[in-house]
Amino acid sequence: MPQTSPVAEFDYIIVGAGSAGCLLANRLSANPDHRVLLIEAGGTDNWFWIKVPVGYLYTIANPRTDWCFTTEPDPGLAGRSIHYARGRVIGGCSSINAMIHMRGQSSDYELWAQATGDDRWLWGGPDGPGETLAIYKHLEDYFGGADEWHGAGGEIRVERPRVRWKILDAWQDAAAQLGIAPIDEFNRGDNSGSAYFHVNQRRGRRWSMADAFLHPISHRRNLTVYTQSQALRLLMDDQVHEHQRHGAWTTAAHRATGVQLLKDNRMVDVRARREVILSAGAIGSPHLMQVSGLGPAELLTQHHVPVAVDLPGVGENLQDHLQLRTIYRVWGARTVNSLYRNWITRGGMGLQYALLRSGPLTMPPSTLGAFAKSDPALASPDLEWHVQPLSLAKFGEPLHRFGAITPSVCNLRPTSRGHVRIANADPLTHPKIFCNYLSTDADRQIAVRGLRMTRQIMAAPAMARYRPEEMLPGPQLVSDEHLQQAARELGTTIFHPVGTCAMGAFDSQGLPRSVETVLDTDCRVYRVAGLRVVDASAMPTITSGNTNAPVMLIAERAARAILK
Repeated sequence: MPQTSPVAEFDYIIVGAGSAGCLLANRLSANPDHRVLLIEAGGTDNWFWIKVPVGYLYTIANPRTDWCFTTEPDPGLAGRSIHYARGRVIGGCSSINAMIHMRGQSSDYELWAQATGDDRWLWGGPDGPGETLAIYKHLEDYFGGADEWHGAGGEIRVERPRVRWKILDAWQDAAAQLGIAPIDEFNRGDNSGSAYFHVNQRRGRRWSMADAFLHPISHRRNLTVYTQSQALRLLMDDQVHEHQRHGAWTTAAHRATGVQLLKDNRMVDVRARREVILSAGAIGSPHLMQVSGLGPAELLTQHHVPVAVDLPGVGENLQDHLQLRTIYRVWGARTVNSLYRNWITRGGMGLQYALLRSGPLTMPPSTLGAFAKSDPALASPDLEWHVQPLSLAKFGEPLHRFGAITPSVCNLRPTSRGHVRIANADPLTHPKIFCNYLSTDADRQIAVRGLRMTRQIMAAPAMARYRPEEMLPGPQLVSDEHLQQAARELGTTIFHPVGTCAMGAFDSQGLPRSVETVLDTDCRVYRVAGLRVVDASAMPTITSGNTNAPVMLIAERAARAILK
């Protein structure tokens, strides 16, 4: 039985030192009068493979840096369970992710504004209201300097990739022959077209959100960081002060007062004089709430967890991008597969990185991207390709012994919804994750269109010199029914879970307008004063593309609301 340690007190307690947690620790501790505690279940981020961009091959599915969740068997994946990587290390997912800097599209933030009743979420800029673009510019340190679309001098470094591939240039030309034109970048509000992804790197090294926001302030005496410390339960009481009753806290029945931790094999209670902020991610945050008695009453009662507040939306509304990884064998092209077969070229790759910080070792999991509409009538693209100059069965397995590329296509706006739910009352037991992929007709139809459009691109004249041969799903699969089954068998996560503690609108009495709403627009938890959730859980709908940059938008806005 772990021993209990004395109580420590802080003004703000942040659970999770991932992307959002690092920014919040930075902003809240900027005032020396604030005592801030940042809690991380994993360890430090000073491992070699975290800093080398291609190190994601060694950090994903490694318990040193990954929670190593698995999903429940999913009918939409032909009954398969899949690995569900989430960062368990300082920097969180930003220490193991694809490093792709993707804001999403302006249409994504129109949906957020509608969901929350808050027009500040709109894209903004010279063409309309909203502050989203302005916040992105404030956070950025863009390689090209400040301009209409970008900022300079912010904490988040954004650079061009340091390697190009002729086979990917040919794929881009082929996409152009299908009407998907080359563009400079994806971060201007409308992503229609194809481009090499911009990345969160600095001079060829991963630039995590810990590098951006946490390490530069490690000297602050009012900031305490606990590593190897897992949050077990939230501490609450029913003493709600009048000055706390606003927004989602107007009808608060309880107040968050701290967190119970497991640290150094001791049970530690830490108290928050002002707020507890959950930044444990779209899996961790709803799980911690549920084991603390905040969630769907029926679920909690089933697992013998006393219900503190019945919050039906906690753990629901899970959204993710399902990627369909097609593989094409190619001839006469330089690919990672062909380079890695030879020990001389492998050594050359290492030398190129060591001397120049360039070449394949700087490569993110996906290098080239493209956005297009599955239906010309749509207002903005709903399909995205991540194109890799390599192929393998799955992460952690060897590269194929032939030259190949992997054009993966995903539906940017899935209508399928899953959930995250406790398996039992033990906070150390992983939750049950059910993604419910391809559970709607719309998602299945878009999957088929995405696979057909991929075939059209690969068959375009610009690819002819490389004689592409479809290995997966296989040219013998022609009918919609066969391609839907192929999507079930090929589909896998692109590691973008969001929405499990969604923001929403509230009426004048402080009541949510939707039963699934958990947070208000400032990320305050309904009926629990002093508690916020600031991470990807808060997204009412998923953004178009990688989700790290939108998480930073949410965290910056929440930090401003807290300090105000």
